[in-house]
Amino acid sequence: MLDIRRMKVLREVAAKGSFSAAAEALDFTQSAVSQHISALERETGTQLVERFSRGVRLTEAGTVLVTHADAILARLDSAEEDLAAIAGLRGGRLRLVCFQSAGATVVPRAVATFHGRHPDVELSLREAEPDEAAVLLKAGDVDLALVYDHPATMLVPGLELTHLLDDCYDALLPAGHALAQRRRLPLADLSDDPWILSTSTCGCRQITQSTCRDAGFEPRVAFEADETLAAQALVAAGVGVTLLPRMALTAVHPGTVPRALKDAPVRRVLAARVEGGFHSPASDAMLQIFQDVAGEFSGPRLELAAS
Repeated sequence: MLDIRRMKVLREVAAKGSFSAAAEALDFTQSAVSQHISALERETGTQLVERFSRGVRLTEAGTVLVTHADAILARLDSAEEDLAAIAGLRGGRLRLVCFQSAGATVVPRAVATFHGRHPDVELSLREAEPDEAAVLLKAGDVDLALVYDHPATMLVPGLELTHLLDDCYDALLPAGHALAQRRRLPLADLSDDPWILSTSTCGCRQITQSTCRDAGFEPRVAFEADETLAAQALVAAGVGVTLLPRMALTAVHPGTVPRALKDAPVRRVLAARVEGGFHSPASDAMLQIFQDVAGEFSGPRLELAAS
């Protein structure tokens, strides 16, 4: 392996035409310059410099090596500039993943704030449930994830988690439902209704089923819908009821009414990164923004529980 420091010395010798001039430019002694060149010749196994009484001249091998040294050092300079830009949030990229309702609430506000502060950092976003997001994090495919957690679900170990907010679930009823006029109700009052649940790939199904069982009944599933707008439309059509987290209820279908529950489940919304992994300055900056935006989001939404 060639020593890049010695290649710098060779390039300076070529540019100055003598060991003494190169030594002055590099703030070395002439003896040190000579030793570097001799060591480099031993590394390459060939003569690089012809020495004359009035200076030096590169051999053909020395000329070839200097040409490569120029390219290598230019790439190193470019790498240092790119690294400085990333450290200063003037470049680089940040890959995000989030669950559906976070992608409709917290994430857009956070992304807009981040882009306004750091427009040169490339952002990308994909959607995934917490289990898949954890796999993407550990595989190095994303840098930062928004996930949720509840006793009915289980996050995989090995993640560094930062709590952002607690997201309460509400019952969503058709506007003409017999209990629609009640502001707050026990979940057991909906035990005889048909239910609209997400599919088994979505953690919200486990949370809803666990909560219903705690209330003493097994929900009778009439329809499955992972998309929250589709679930709301089915409720509005009067074919069932459901539970939705408040992050999914920022826009409520006009044919439905959300109602607070006396025994409502609450999921924790978390920012996740790989535990013990490298966290870029961009990741740190976005994590802080997520915390700020989540604080703004959680306050007014909690008022719904008292309505």
